[in-house]
Amino acid sequence: MRTPTAMIVGLVVCPCGLLLMLTGTLAPSWRQVSLIPNKPIDLVLEQGLWDICREQLSSHDRRCSQADELGYFEELPVRVAQWLMPTSLVLTFLGLVVAALGVRCWQKEPRHLLAGIAGLVLLLPGLLSLVPASWYTHELWALPAPAGSTLAVGYSLVLSYLGSCMEILGGLALTLSFHHCCKERRAPKLPPSSVLDAGPCSTREAYCNPWDVLEGEGDGRDGQQWRSSLPCDSDL
Repeated sequence: MRTPTAMIVGLVVCPCGLLLMLTGTLAPSWRQVSLIPNKPIDLVLEQGLWDICREQLSSHDRRCSQADELGYFEELPVRVAQWLMPTSLVLTFLGLVVAALGVRCWQKEPRHLLAGIAGLVLLLPGLLSLVPASWYTHELWALPAPAGSTLAVGYSLVLSYLGSCMEILGGLALTLSFHHCCKERRAPKLPPSSVLDAGPCSTREAYCNPWDVLEGEGDGRDGQQWRSSLPCDSDL
């Protein structure tokens, strides 16, 4: 049996979402702060979930592990994201393991029930990672930042958004496997074939014994008997 299209979509989309979420979680660029007063005009601060980096664009001098002077990491949206994003990564990995067991690669038939459960497991981390990304975006301009600076969305936040959406789409695709389970349970069981139950002589125009081979050769159109032109044992 061919692997259903929904399962293929789920197995392709979910690992891509996991990779994007992992990059968005680890990369320190959820928010960019530029045009800071009394600072070089090309200085950019990149704030992530666990680190703050500063980069001078003219010289490409990048330094991380900067001191959090404004209490950025103490804000609730940042702390919630620090917990939910790693949790989403772990759940996504577990969901992919269950999906690999449900979508058969070494079996003749896929396990639709197990694939559907994997879809639910993968749908949960997609929602869990979407919550902190949305909350952080809503509070982006309210988080502590130098006065008079320009704030912008970082690429890590965008990757987290895309990864969350891909996890949700992949999970929904795998949950369609529950439909196959319902179809298999509702499908009526066909009775055994009558051809097999009738015995070896039930085939159309089949002979049950060798004497039936010569039946009908003695009847002609005019009702008179005629002798078969085929040679018989008695003629030899």
